[in-house]
Amino acid sequence: MPSICAFRSVVYYGNLSTRINQYTFCNLDNEVDSVEGVVNIDSKGRKSVANVCKEPCAIEKGMRLIGGKWKGSLIYHLKDGPVRFNDLARLLGGASKKMVDQRLKELEAEGMVIRKVISDRPIAVSYELTEFGRTALKILDDLRVWSESHKL
Repeated sequence: MPSICAFRSVVYYGNLSTRINQYTFCNLDNEVDSVEGVVNIDSKGRKSVANVCKEPCAIEKGMRLIGGKWKGSLIYHLKDGPVRFNDLARLLGGASKKMVDQRLKELEAEGMVIRKVISDRPIAVSYELTEFGRTALKILDDLRVWSESHKL
């Protein structure tokens, strides 16, 4: 049986207190699979899901790395070389310094960026992409082109 991934969407009917979770199953080629015995419907029409894969699919794993709020923008702003923290915070405009700091720490923990201390007093740090982080630039550039071509 091929690896599958379940995408959940929540559908609201009438008032917002009634909702039904709908699941779509796809293999790694993004083709929708019909998997027997996965969606169970009880006598009252309620659905439950059984036998869902325990591991997220490749797309979900990738989105966890670069899909967080401000992460893609941070990676894209680091494409030309090292950038100091305050400059990154200014480039992102709507993000607080705390948010920028949190996202940079996450990217550093994931091996996407390197933090370099420039001076101790006053503290000055710069960030730059690792080789692994540079591999995400193609994806982000494709996303930029797609967004511009559809006038999003």
